[in-house]
Amino acid sequence: MAQNQNQPIFILSEGTQRTIGRDAQRNNIMAAKLVAETVRTTLGPKGMDKMLVDSVGDIVVTNDGVTILEEMQIEHPAAKMIVEVAKTQENEVGDGTTTAVILAGELLKNAERLLDQDIHPTVIAKGYRQAAEEAQEILNRISENVSINDEDLLKKIAITAMTGKGAEASKDSLASLIVKAVKQVIELGDKNNISNLDIEDIKLEKRVGGGTDDSELIKGIVIDKERVNSAMPKQVRNAKVALLDVALEIKNTETDAKIQISDPAQLQAFIDQEERIIREMVDRILKSGANVVIAQKGIDDLAQHFLGKNGIYAVRRVKKTDIEKLARATGAKIVSSLKDLSKEDLGYAGLVEEIKIGDEEMTFVRECKNPKAVTLLIRGGTKHVVDEVERAVKDALGDIVAALKVGRVVAGGGSTEVEVSRELRKFANKMSGREQLAILAFADAFEIIPRTLAENAGLDPIDKLTELKAQHDKGMKWAGLDVFKGKVVDSWKEGVIEPLKIKTQATKSASEVAELILRIDDVIAASNLSKEGSGMPPGMGGMHPEMM
Repeated sequence: MAQNQNQPIFILSEGTQRTIGRDAQRNNIMAAKLVAETVRTTLGPKGMDKMLVDSVGDIVVTNDGVTILEEMQIEHPAAKMIVEVAKTQENEVGDGTTTAVILAGELLKNAERLLDQDIHPTVIAKGYRQAAEEAQEILNRISENVSINDEDLLKKIAITAMTGKGAEASKDSLASLIVKAVKQVIELGDKNNISNLDIEDIKLEKRVGGGTDDSELIKGIVIDKERVNSAMPKQVRNAKVALLDVALEIKNTETDAKIQISDPAQLQAFIDQEERIIREMVDRILKSGANVVIAQKGIDDLAQHFLGKNGIYAVRRVKKTDIEKLARATGAKIVSSLKDLSKEDLGYAGLVEEIKIGDEEMTFVRECKNPKAVTLLIRGGTKHVVDEVERAVKDALGDIVAALKVGRVVAGGGSTEVEVSRELRKFANKMSGREQLAILAFADAFEIIPRTLAENAGLDPIDKLTELKAQHDKGMKWAGLDVFKGKVVDSWKEGVIEPLKIKTQATKSASEVAELILRIDDVIAASNLSKEGSGMPPGMGGMHPEMM
């Protein structure tokens, strides 16, 4: 009996690796810190770029946090949680991904110091939660108002978002285009409140050729399609646009069918009948008064011939999203049955034309009356330049939309983080117990942003941080770092403006993921997965952060 009691009991399958207690916590924190360190050098106007080369040799050059982390194909599960923070930030705001990741990494780094002092993870998590709630209140308290009429302020938000990115050389002209685009698609309700503002209503179309300064705003939609027949006009003025969600061709039968023809006359009658059906379709379009047809489905060769003969410009197989944007731009209704097509369903565009850009023909639907969907055509010398400019423009658009939806903005240059850190220390002094240490650690973590900005600009981080704190203690709440002059300035007066939502979302996401990772004390990784999959990602075995 005694021998049986000493028998080892296996509850996990062979080859499963398990990391317990402090080792699990250290591994997870190390992985999160490594992710933060990876993107840290990209922060700010003087941040550096990363070159990412994939398995087939495609190159991406960027300093956009979420793009870097997605391209890196990170395997470690704790590191993946940090990548999720970046993705959430990107989806919610469109900018501030690097800030969110760095903040999460620093929160875990500071938590590790508290763990070494034998403070329990749940105590740290509770302190972090209290600090995060207080940080949200501080951010709302110190922020300033912004509205759609503050055009100058909106331009500053766009310029701040693009500074230090690939679009920096043309940031002023691009900022003007972005603000005009947002003002065009915004819909205001009672008392000038925003009733609708959707970033999807601004289509970004990119083309290699020319320079970034050649980018333009089209009051309408650019479609990556050419006219279907060379007999059609290249240009149509005062266009009456029909948007069709129906094929201009003979439908195939739903089931397999066989038609038996016994003499040539029957064959000719069959062909004539097909032609008659197509002609009726085209006649319905002519009757409605349309001179531009944009179809989501196919257009038969015969239909193309008839349309071209009648001077109608037609485009086929246009994406559903583009058709929907065209409806918002031209005021047309999307028609699913040609029998119902009438004059009232048509939209208006001042000009529809086919233009060759680079190697490709594109259709421009422009000069629409008060369009609620527009296109930003982004140009650049090479593919990599155009891609990076597009990422910068997306960030700027996201910032302006986030600022207008919340209606609040803050200054950049690290000024907001220093102010939040200062107020959190005051809050910590009111607390008692070990949570106070966690709140102080949370306050310290905010200082990583101005410190990183200084480091990336080649300045002394300790000197600059001391200088910033001194100015904030004097009541200068927007004292931030001008990395170009290497001085502490009033960031608001210098025009370094960011939407409040960047800061609130980054604080929320970073604190939540830090709390989540801190509470993990056991990691079980299956190394030999069955074909059905055990629900655990590959690469977890061993749990070393180097596995990124």
